Amino acid sequence: MGIQGTEVAKESSDIIILDDNFTSVVTVLRWGRCVFNNIQKFIQFQLIVNIAALVINFIAAISSGEVPLTAVQLLWVNLIMDTFGALALATERPTNDLMTKPPVGRSNPLISNIMWRNLIAQALYQVAVLLTLQFRGKFIFDVDEKVKNTLIFNTFVLCQVFNEFNARKLEKKNIFQELHKNKLFLGIIAITIILQVVMVEFLKRFANTQRLNWGQWGTCIGIAALSWPLGWLVKWIPAWKKISFSVTRLLHPKEIPVSSNEMLLSFI
Repeated sequence: MGIQGTEVAKESSDIIILDDNFTSVVTVLRWGRCVFNNIQKFIQFQLIVNIAALVINFIAAISSGEVPLTAVQLLWVNLIMDTFGALALATERPTNDLMTKPPVGRSNPLISNIMWRNLIAQALYQVAVLLTLQFRGKFIFDVDEKVKNTLIFNTFVLCQVFNEFNARKLEKKNIFQELHKNKLFLGIIAITIILQVVMVEFLKRFANTQRLNWGQWGTCIGIAALSWPLGWLVKWIPAWKKISFSVTRLLHPKEIPVSSNEMLLSFI
């Protein structure tokens, strides 16, 4: 205890509760798990962006010698996804559901099986859509090369905007739960969409884009919106979870002898 504890106890202890209130430990645990969870959300979100951009540009460069996503467009994607995306996902506040999950050990991988399940599904969908636009977009929409590349760029960015909602919940199927409480997240999404419209419609020379009509915008939004039902369906697929050694000891205390301190740490 930080107030009534002796100096000898404080010097030999690992944790000092400054306000002598045990609920502070619960608050610390909740916020610690929230920070770790938010980091995982951003990593999952960012890996999808990087995988999709890398694959589409790599395959297009090999097949045709040209890339659909220019350097300026990739810089723009990195700006809105690294900066705005990180702010949007890092502002999620802790919930009581975090305390119902088992603790994460030091040896556990940062990218969990649940994250792999989510990001592989979304990355495959985005790559499939972008490659279809790359090789068949001119014939499907009856447009020239510049409009086709603009469609790829716009669809790619909008896919990330919609997928940002999926990244809010790694396991839960309802990605809109408590969304109204996070005003900063909604504001960042709105700013990203507005800036994307400006990039496509008004900064044509700078961004190497071409103006799109209402039908083309609707197609881009529709393709991006499909990531929501895809994310919902993917979360029905069970992800393999490793049972930690501490939980195993709690379930079979007679088989594996542990001390009282180890048992307490296992519960925490």
